[in-house]
Amino acid sequence: MLTRILSYNIRRGGKGREQALAHVINACVPHVVVLQEATNADVVKRLADQTGMAQYASRHGESLAFMSRERVQQYQWFRPRISRHAFLEIQLANSEARIFGLHLSAVHAAWTENRRILELRALLKAIARHQHGFHLLTGDFNTLAPGELLDFAKLPGRLRALVWLSGGKVRWRTIQIVLDAGYRDAYRATHPKNPGFTFPTWDPHVRLDYLFLPSRYMSSLQACEIPDVAGMNEASDHLPLLSTVEVPLAASASEAFDFAGTPDESVSSP
Repeated sequence: MLTRILSYNIRRGGKGREQALAHVINACVPHVVVLQEATNADVVKRLADQTGMAQYASRHGESLAFMSRERVQQYQWFRPRISRHAFLEIQLANSEARIFGLHLSAVHAAWTENRRILELRALLKAIARHQHGFHLLTGDFNTLAPGELLDFAKLPGRLRALVWLSGGKVRWRTIQIVLDAGYRDAYRATHPKNPGFTFPTWDPHVRLDYLFLPSRYMSSLQACEIPDVAGMNEASDHLPLLSTVEVPLAASASEAFDFAGTPDESVSSP
């Protein structure tokens, strides 16, 4: 089942920019959209209406939301105590495949990188007993991959001060932990030489948005691109990431997925 998955940070809830956001999403023709900073459930509903999505789920004040052209089997949020944002798990229709949406803590400083490491490890621990099955991780990781550089001179003054206060440099380790856990960076696998900057839209100079697949499922990856759509500057401060993946169909009815812990209730699904 060829599935187009769009990861998109819509910036501070997206209110007032619904038309621009819907234009970008429609141009990408995704099957599933994983949204970050989707804190306004009314905006997500309007986006679902404007993009012809059969199902959506969101909660006021929660960063992660999703929209899907087909109704999914199930979804739920889960927030480890250390995490600023809850993770979102989606089980696709007619498949045992899971999409894990995440939005790690922001700000480029040593202590926030340490927090991102804790958040990421909490997610990996929560899904460890399900890693034998097809799944992927996608979202705004708010960090750099190994070997990639951040031009601190381009940061706002207050953020440069935070870097200085945290020791003057940041050891970017979060993505290495994902790689060490057996995942592959979909964009880097398909674009080994392209920088792939996704932030900010008016002067892209850092890659914050990713999709990861377990190494054994990399043959299912068909494409991973940063779409070129007119009007993206008006829509958000992040560029979206569009991946095309061959998702396996379910051989039989699968059991409902449970995180290691008690999930939050799901809401806003028409």
